[in-house]
Amino acid sequence: MPTKKEVVLDAAIEVLGTRGSRGLTHRAVDEVAQVPTGTSSNYFRTRNALLEGIVDRLVERDRSDWEMLNALPVPDTVDGVIDGATAWLLYSLGPDRTRTAARYALFLESATTVELQPPLLRARRELVAWAEGLLSGIIDDPAGVVTILMDYVEGATLHQLCLPVPDFDPRPAIAKLVRSFV
Repeated sequence: MPTKKEVVLDAAIEVLGTRGSRGLTHRAVDEVAQVPTGTSSNYFRTRNALLEGIVDRLVERDRSDWEMLNALPVPDTVDGVIDGATAWLLYSLGPDRTRTAARYALFLESATTVELQPPLLRARRELVAWAEGLLSGIIDDPAGVVTILMDYVEGATLHQLCLPVPDFDPRPAIAKLVRSFV
């Protein structure tokens, strides 16, 4: 059962992911969280504090997802890597679209709110290390491959969030990219 603070942060993620950075207000968060007016402000006095709380909550939820993914069979072939990267991208654009949009809004916000950069960079380093572990033994130099593959997946995700292409199928491009490293 989530705490009230987690409910507020999950509502803030919902607001950020559906209304954008300009729509993120304490009042909007309270409304979505269905808590009394002023609740989110009691936890997070300033907008920057709320943004930092969102980053921490996103990282927490991402770690939970990674733990769930670690329970699945680890890819042991290049095709498994391609399937996994494709599934991750499609999940980010489908069931996890709101959280993904919130994450990208935070990336943009971090360009001017430098306090957001350290936790976002820490989270990225954790994701890179996790992905490198998955690719070790399948691909030579997994560190180089992970960085390039993540950059592609993040770019494709951004484009699909902002300018969606109907019937988007990322698998051919991901396959071409991953196979170029083998």
